[in-house]
Parts: sequence; structure tokens; C-alpha cells
Amino acid sequence: MESKNPVFNRIPQGQQPGGYPTPTPEQLQGMYDSPSYAPPAQRTMTIDDVVVRGFITLGTLVASAAVAWILNLGMGAALAGVIVGLILALVITFKQSTNPALILGYSVSYGVAVGVISHLYNNFYNGIVFQAVVGTALAFAAMLTVYSLRIIRVTPKFTKFVVAAGLALMGLMLVNLVSGFFIEDGIGIRSGGPLAIVFSIAAILVGCFFLLLDFDQVEQGVKYGAPAKYSWLMAFGLTMTLVWIYLEVLRLLSYFSGDD
Repeated sequence: MESKNPVFNRIPQGQQPGGYPTPTPEQLQGMYDSPSYAPPAQRTMTIDDVVVRGFITLGTLVASAAVAWILNLGMGAALAGVIVGLILALVITFKQSTNPALILGYSVSYGVAVGVISHLYNNFYNGIVFQAVVGTALAFAAMLTVYSLRIIRVTPKFTKFVVAAGLALMGLMLVNLVSGFFIEDGIGIRSGGPLAIVFSIAAILVGCFFLLLDFDQVEQGVKYGAPAKYSWLMAFGLTMTLVWIYLEVLRLLSYFSGDD
């Protein structure tokens, strides 16, 4: 039946609407026989992926810290490492980047800062770095046990509390830094007195709670089939939290190391 629509009347004989020629029986048979295309399935993240990336990320940080220690780089290198590391951490966090170059760049930068700071502390209090490393490892093992046994459950309410506490701690440190330009010892949270001890203990506890959030992120990522590349982001989160705990443990131990 001939169409009265002028648009369809312009289609040449032997063509479908849209300008494509009508396939021949042989072409139809070939299309039927050919296997349908399916894009390759994307591999999902596993616990092993996070463990391997975690060792790489943390290992890079430790290696760069060792180099900074051996070369005895000054506080200028430490300050540069902190600034570069902080910038990379903000980029990775807000963009949720899984780029290994950015994450390992953070490890190198912060590793330099950690190496210089650790060397400085060890010069004043011999053996304190080893104690801080052991303390950090024990904190990690304890939080992994707590999470595995579900002694503390990571709920949305718990997550909000931990994030709020972390922001509050960073806010206090910023206030202390600024006030230190005008008042000796600032507001006293880094002076070595009772308030400083309480603050460091609180900072370590919050860091441990952040480890629970990191563990939960890994578990949820594996459970819901996150792409394997996100294991880099999980490793970054764990490394950043461990650095936080280590530096706070190092500072807390220095308060009790005496004046010998």
C-alpha cells in the first residue's frame, strides 16, 4: 500500500525508512549466524587487590622515609613533602581518583616528611621511632580485630560522628597553629602538658575509628563489586590513616620520654 506521507514517499525503493538498504536473505542469515558482541566483563575488586596495593602504597612511603632519614634531609624538605602530599591528598579525596601515579606521589611526598620528622624525634629520644611503629601496628591489629568481631559496627550515625570528630580535631590544630603566632604554645594542645596528652590520645582514638571506616569501605567495595582499580583508593585511605596514627603516637610518646 502506498503511503500518502511525503517524507516516506522520498525513500527510494529497496530502502528502509532511515536510508538503510533492505538486507538480502544472505545478509540476514550472516547476521543471525554471527555471535552477538558482548564487551569484556570488568574485573571486580577483591581483598587481595587491596592488600597488594596497600603494601605497594605503604611500602613506597616507608622507602621514601628511609631515604629521607639516611640523607638527613632538613625541615625544608619535610615542609615541601607535607605541602605536596596535602595537595595530592585533597585531589585524590575530592576527585575519588584511582590514579596510581597520584597515590604513589602522595606516598613519596609524605614519606619524605615522615622520614625527616622521625629522624628529628629519634635524635631527641633514642628508640622512640621503633616504639611508635610498634604502637601503630598494634593499633591496626586491634582495630582489625574489633571490626572482624563486629564489636563496633560501622553505621551511618557512627560514620557521621567519626567524620565530625576528625574535622573538629583539624579545626583545633589550625586554631592552635594560628594562635601560636601571638601566644606562646597556642591553645596548649601541642605544649606537652596535660591538655596536649588528652588531645593526642583523642587524635589516636579518632584515627583508630577512621581505620574502621576504611575497613568498612573495603568490605562494601568487595561486596557490591566495585571495579578492581578502586583498590588503589582503598589503599590510599588506609595509608593516610596509618600515617595519622603513627605521627600522633610518636608525639604522645615524646611527652613521656623524659628529659634525660
